[in-house]
Amino acid sequence: MPRSQAMADDRRPWHDLGSRNVTLPEAEEMAELLGRAAAGDQSAWVRIVDRYAPLVWSVARSFRLSSADAADVHQATWLRLVEQLDSIRDPQRLGAWLATTARREALALLRRASRDLPTGDMHQLEPRLTPDQDPGTELLRRERDEDLWNAIGRLPGNCRNLLRLLLIDPPPSYAEVSEALDIPVGSIGPTRARCLEHLRRSVCPDGRP
Repeated sequence: MPRSQAMADDRRPWHDLGSRNVTLPEAEEMAELLGRAAAGDQSAWVRIVDRYAPLVWSVARSFRLSSADAADVHQATWLRLVEQLDSIRDPQRLGAWLATTARREALALLRRASRDLPTGDMHQLEPRLTPDQDPGTELLRRERDEDLWNAIGRLPGNCRNLLRLLLIDPPPSYAEVSEALDIPVGSIGPTRARCLEHLRRSVCPDGRP
């Protein structure tokens, strides 16, 4: 799988932070895609990867891995899914399964490397400028977003990882976030609120919006 596909940009405006539940139609569609992928339908596999690649990539990067190591975790996670395509019994929880698998692969990589988590900057990709966007306006937006991401980077690890996951587009369900970060589903909402307040104070210390 091309690394560029794995490194999909998961950034959205911070005021769009949210979550969603997997609906029944989505679960039925995923069950169909999994069946087709298991039968060798490449287009079905591509749709599955497109849907969940940002989630898998974000989980890998939450461990503060280098780009190369995160890409290895991303690749290994999808290889595990290939091996398990015939045995996925609950398509509605595929995202949670992938999040758990990515977390386990990242921990296994760290154990093999016998090293602590690095403190280097997390890789970020800039979104492409479309022809109808004004370069000046886009520059201001990028500067604003850069300030925001720097502020997120200064948050405690639990807040930083949670907000990065919730910024994925489409946003993961709380079940997927729970599996990715190994935290109770019930704690996600309150933690999210505290983290957003912490971020707001960091970005606007004088209390202005």
